[in-house]
Amino acid sequence: MTPSEKKLVFRTVLATLLVLMIAGVVGGYAFMRTGIYNISATSQHLQPIYSILEKGMHYSVRYHAADITAPSTDDMQMVKRGALTFHGACVQCHGAPGVAPHGIGMGMQPVPGPLVESAKKWEARELYWIVRHGIKMSGMPAWEYRMSEEQLWEVVAFMQHLPQLSPAEYKEMTRSEDAR
Repeated sequence: MTPSEKKLVFRTVLATLLVLMIAGVVGGYAFMRTGIYNISATSQHLQPIYSILEKGMHYSVRYHAADITAPSTDDMQMVKRGALTFHGACVQCHGAPGVAPHGIGMGMQPVPGPLVESAKKWEARELYWIVRHGIKMSGMPAWEYRMSEEQLWEVVAFMQHLPQLSPAEYKEMTRSEDAR
C-alpha cells in the first residue's frame, strides 16, 4: 500500500468515526426529546440502561475511593454503634436481617438493594465513600453532613459484619440501651 493510499484509508476511517459519533449524539438527543423513555419511579430501567448505570457507578466509586485509608473495622463496640446508626438511618430503605424495608424504600426507583452482600462487593473505603457522598439519582443520600466521621466508619464496620448476622443477632445488636 502506497503512502497516499494509507493516508486515504486513515482519513476515511477518521471521517466514518466522526460521522458515527455525530449521528449517535444527534440520535440520542432526538430520542431524549421524544419523551418516550419512561422515567417514572413505577417502572424499571431497561436492562441495558441499568447495566450501564450500575457499571458506571462501580467505576466511579472505585476511582473516588482509591485514596481513602480505612481504619480497622473489627472492634465489636464500633460494629454495635454502627448497627444502631444503621437501624435509625438505613433500615427503612435497605432492610436488615429479619427486617423488611419500609414502604418508602420499596417505592423508590431503583429499589435500594439489600446490603447483606455489600461487604462482598465493596471494600471498606468504597462503602465509606458511598455512605458519605451518596449516589446521584438513586435516592441514596449523602450522610456527610448528618453523620460524624466516626459514625460513617461505624456504619461501614457494621455493614462489613452484616453478612454473618442472623435476624436474632441483628435484633439483639439494635436494641437500644434504654430498652434494657
